[in-house]
Amino acid sequence: MVNEKGHLTENFMFRLIEEELEHNPFDREMCTRFPPEPNGYLHIGSAYAIHTNYSVAHNFNGTFHLRFDDTNPLKEDIEYVNAIIEDLKWLGYDPGSHIYFGSDYFNEIYRAAVKLIKQGKAYVCDLTPDEVTKYRGTLKEPGVDSPYRNRSVEENLELFERMKKGDFPAASKIVRAKIDMASPNLNMRDPVIYRIVYAEHYRTGRDWCIYPMYDFAHPIQDAIEGITYSLCSIEFKDHRPLYEWVLKELGYHEPPRQREFGRLNLTGVVTSKRFLRRMVEGGCVDGWDDPRLPTIQGLRRRGFTPESIRRFIETIGNIRTESTVDISLLDHSLRQDLKEKTVSVMAVLNPLKVVITNYPKNAMELLSIENNSENESLGKREVPFSGTIYMERDDFMELPDKGFHRLSPNAEVRLKGAYFIRCEEVVKDRESGEITELRCTYDPLTKSGTGFTGRKVKGTIHWVSADHAIQVDVNLYDKLLLDPDPSKDDNKEWTERINPDSLVTLKDVCIEPFVHDASPEQKLQFFRHGYFCTDTKSSTKDRLVFNRIVPLKDSWSKK
Repeated sequence: MVNEKGHLTENFMFRLIEEELEHNPFDREMCTRFPPEPNGYLHIGSAYAIHTNYSVAHNFNGTFHLRFDDTNPLKEDIEYVNAIIEDLKWLGYDPGSHIYFGSDYFNEIYRAAVKLIKQGKAYVCDLTPDEVTKYRGTLKEPGVDSPYRNRSVEENLELFERMKKGDFPAASKIVRAKIDMASPNLNMRDPVIYRIVYAEHYRTGRDWCIYPMYDFAHPIQDAIEGITYSLCSIEFKDHRPLYEWVLKELGYHEPPRQREFGRLNLTGVVTSKRFLRRMVEGGCVDGWDDPRLPTIQGLRRRGFTPESIRRFIETIGNIRTESTVDISLLDHSLRQDLKEKTVSVMAVLNPLKVVITNYPKNAMELLSIENNSENESLGKREVPFSGTIYMERDDFMELPDKGFHRLSPNAEVRLKGAYFIRCEEVVKDRESGEITELRCTYDPLTKSGTGFTGRKVKGTIHWVSADHAIQVDVNLYDKLLLDPDPSKDDNKEWTERINPDSLVTLKDVCIEPFVHDASPEQKLQFFRHGYFCTDTKSSTKDRLVFNRIVPLKDSWSKK
């Protein structure tokens, strides 16, 4: 539903902002931001947060900023910056020229801390991290003032300047906001706003040895950039009073407003950056772009499209609280996106040789087969057919079960786009008893497209001409972790957590020659097997590798 102003009224965030602006508007245009820390790769939960900020800016005719929260030099790297920018653009949330870095504001943030100290609103504290925690108290008991809380303004200014010059060891001193040690909100009990860290920053080098904490830097960065709404996930709700306190004490005119939306979780998927990093650095997966990971680059390499991810997020809508969504909805969104725009080709994953004994020797013909049964505009392609083909081993049963409608001895099936064939003989290996070849006959009158109505068969199977087949490798994926909640046993080795069947690679899959010129990231439907994508990392000019994105079966639409 769209109201008279063109906004989606069912979106609670749009409604909330619209109502606020009616009574208390800004004198500047709408501006939102996405503030990732460049210490890892974006994942599907990140895409949800990006979409929320981007859509608010777009629907209120404003601007959207990408700002890197690079205030911790210990884990940040330009690799992650470049990856995040690439991911945003690929997803369709291009920030254009509005790309910023928190490190660009270090001087302003430092001056803000000095201002608070001069106002008696901040002080230098010598407590250790453990002592800070002990003095903070609990949810049931108030905190205890630090013995350094009442240092004079002059002493605090001198100590802070010396911290900046590097006169003290790392973690030996901190700067804390002076708020209320008895506050029911633990975030307001004199939170740390600066700490000493001796590490080279990927952008500022060794210029600084003191770094602001996120809760202090975040509102200042927002104010500097003219952000109107700082949209955060729900776990930051208890941090909002501190966000507002910082802006008020620093006297910013028309300060940004923090508002929260629900955090998105997916069934069976781990999006914790800490756990993802452990899997990557432990060698459990093939990098941050492993197709089994929920990272944007992993989803992209597996074959998901930006349109399908946006469709998934829009289907969920804007949620107020932390919610868990069935992963099958993401797969459903992908199928909906691909079903009318991919070419369906024939690939035989587990080949069984079939010799058509009455087909003219050394003959070959080109059969015209539709590219997509749901989209005629994709046209047709020519597929070579010959007297020796490959079919799926699972499509043959020597002793067929009741209801089995594919090929069996003395039974007929239709080869997709081709002819009826009948199995006349089963050839087996003498030692193992394994079926090595089928000998069949074909009926030349039953060619597809000729209107043959003489008799019917119940089954249609796919095939590939043996003389023209291209051999490729195919990766089949399943859930990565046996237990999707790794926090249950944090000390367990990752090798014990990995599902051994999360990646199964099929070698020498036979596929029709149409795929010979497949482009990077090209999506195809393998008839009866699912949707597949060329693997950009493993494919070579001599050997293509395909990743299965999702099977054809759609469990979500049946719920």
